[in-house]
Amino acid sequence: MYYKFSSFTQRLVGAGASSAYIPQGLKPVVAVESAPLVFATPTKLASDASPAVEYMGKNKVPELQKLFQKPDGLPVHLKRGVPDKLLYRTTMALTIGGTIYCLIALYMAAQPQRQK
Repeated sequence: MYYKFSSFTQRLVGAGASSAYIPQGLKPVVAVESAPLVFATPTKLASDASPAVEYMGKNKVPELQKLFQKPDGLPVHLKRGVPDKLLYRTTMALTIGGTIYCLIALYMAAQPQRQK
């Protein structure tokens, strides 16, 4: 005998084989032909493209590579000057402050409550 869960009675009830293998009214998935891919066909051919491609702005990667690869002894996260130093110091202060706060909270949680 087969059983299935009845959502009305919230118990197992006897059922036929087909309803036991397809519980709660779910039906087997029927294969459906998929829609064509959006990017499967190009909108322009490579030969139709104009030779001059416009970008949103100037490519800054070569300049940044020169800056970050310069052997000046500074760590990478401090190479851009004052803004990097401010971000680094703020992050370290928040990290140390959070650690101290957690330790104080753990200490207070470990102390027994005083009986009045």
